[in-house]
Amino acid sequence: MAKAYHGCWPTMITPFTADNKVDYNAIKGLVEWYIKRGSTGIFAVCQSSEMFFLSEQEKLDIAKAVVDAAAGRIKVIASGHTSDDHQKQIDELGKMAEIGVDAVVLVSNRMAKKDEGEDVFCKNADDIFRQLPNVTFGLYECPYPYLRLLSDDFLTDSAKTGKLVFLKDVSCARDIQKRRVNLVKGTNLSLFNANTVTLLDSLIDGYDGYNGVMANFHIDLYAWLYENFAKEPETARELMDFLSVAAMIEARCYPVSAKWHQNAFDVPMTTVTRSKDPALLNENGIHEMECLHRMEIAWRKRLGLAL
Repeated sequence: MAKAYHGCWPTMITPFTADNKVDYNAIKGLVEWYIKRGSTGIFAVCQSSEMFFLSEQEKLDIAKAVVDAAAGRIKVIASGHTSDDHQKQIDELGKMAEIGVDAVVLVSNRMAKKDEGEDVFCKNADDIFRQLPNVTFGLYECPYPYLRLLSDDFLTDSAKTGKLVFLKDVSCARDIQKRRVNLVKGTNLSLFNANTVTLLDSLIDGYDGYNGVMANFHIDLYAWLYENFAKEPETARELMDFLSVAAMIEARCYPVSAKWHQNAFDVPMTTVTRSKDPALLNENGIHEMECLHRMEIAWRKRLGLAL
């Protein structure tokens, strides 16, 4: 039986208007697109959402808009605790919980500085759990501004004590993923892989789903993979090869690329972002987006998915 948190989830992009304000109409459209294409949850207010470039109020307003648009049809989780100050982070987390998200997501690199050890990380985590005892938490190994992977001991304790229900794994390493499956076995902690290349193997090993940037381009293909990898292993492996190569498009000035792709083929929005200059998506990059879309259509036809 699938855990409460499972399936394919986007790391949601934040649409902006031409004058650099949050585009709430596009957010509604994007939520509907995710649901129509097979998403079982949404990770709003994350790195893809440009959370380090949002005001505190914008983070809360975006999360509320996503919760309202989803209207209970799928789960919504959100992060947004980007402050350096520990107590300020707790304040951010508490306010986000009040919005009504299903879980509030901790960011591993916010809980200890790069040069601080596991003792500091665990001390700060325990303090968060102590001060917010009624909040349901997930955790994201966000690679910006630096990557801090969870220790086996912390993950095991969090799983067995029920402190976490969701982990977005950014290890990109099969040996770590295999070990983590065993560490959380028999608990309610769900393991989500952010990495496309290792996704199929991690699902075979026991991961609970995918939570990555490419869900903003073709989440329906990931959803098919999740639902059918055991039943149609040969097609799943072939699809995985395509998805792995397609995921290289992330290097093409994401999230500008995802916004261009959405605007051209799915949900109207600008390419305005706060983390990158939209002009970085040049003519060659646009041709790459068009090539990607044609291949998406070919795979949808092959798998019998809606175009």
